[in-house]
Amino acid sequence: MTETTPATAPESTTEGSKRVLLAAPRGYCAGVDRAVVTVEKALELYGPPVYVRKQIVHNKHVVTTLEKRGAIFVEETDEVPEGATVVFSAHGVAPVVHEEAKALSLRTIDATCPLVTKVHREAVRFAGEDYDILLIGHEGHEEVVGTSGEAPEHITLVDGPDDVENVEVRDPEKVVWLSQTTLSVDETMETVRRLREKFPSLQDPPSDDICYATQNRQLAVKQMAAECDLMIVVGSRNSSNSVRLVEVALEHGSRDGHLVDYADEIDEGWLDGVQTVGVTSGASVPEVLVRDVVAFLADRGFGDVRPVVAAEESLLFSLPNEIRRDLKAKGLSDKMRHDGSSLADAGSLH
Repeated sequence: MTETTPATAPESTTEGSKRVLLAAPRGYCAGVDRAVVTVEKALELYGPPVYVRKQIVHNKHVVTTLEKRGAIFVEETDEVPEGATVVFSAHGVAPVVHEEAKALSLRTIDATCPLVTKVHREAVRFAGEDYDILLIGHEGHEEVVGTSGEAPEHITLVDGPDDVENVEVRDPEKVVWLSQTTLSVDETMETVRRLREKFPSLQDPPSDDICYATQNRQLAVKQMAAECDLMIVVGSRNSSNSVRLVEVALEHGSRDGHLVDYADEIDEGWLDGVQTVGVTSGASVPEVLVRDVVAFLADRGFGDVRPVVAAEESLLFSLPNEIRRDLKAKGLSDKMRHDGSSLADAGSLH
């Protein structure tokens, strides 16, 4: 489980020195590890091609690496040949997608993050009790599409605090909020505050929907941002949690902040006049990409690397039942690499 600990405070820097504050935790979360290893093991068990509906996780490097190993990424279920193997991404899918796969006689492996599955179950439960469900999230995000599909007639999307004024419900006494798991914690709580002003009887979910990894990565950034002239977040632009990390850094005092997939995307002009660079990565980023960024900075005089530890993480999720069953039958290992080393060993492909 996740244990929140006091941040390791970076030592003060002397005038003219250059340093890197390296956030911890960063990178792979348990849900991403599970999803990536699921595709790797499916390729090992069944041989290529293995089809994956949508990006397994929102990271360019991960997708490119898995493609090289024989994974084929498709947007919709009907792009998968009849009878083939298809993996559903970590972001989850609506029930209709399972029905489509069944109609095509597909072998399905559901790599939905268990924390997303929890939100799906909450949606089904509250819809069954005839609540209006206010789902806080970003329109079009795959996780939101999947959750909404569980109870479309009961769910209303609320896309941030400014969207609250547009929300209407059938019965203000019977309304509950749920959320996408990868949002800004602060923005979500502000959205909830405004919703509660409008609907005083608003009910909270049984437990926090924003995932532990999202919260911990944002916490680390908050604790180091004020000391940073520049924050570099390693992650892809379609990764909600990575984008949020840049926003959190700027909101909490970092003078500048940028999102990059690879070290060679760093503009050296960003480093002009900079003494302290913060470095972190989104929850779907292999550690090899962070190491490349740290090496890039070291080559430019930022060789003093100091960790800022906001929490310790040890949570692991079991692989999907289908994978564990077939691995056991073949006597193969179902070990997962929580540090992201499943793709780190491949090195940078860029």
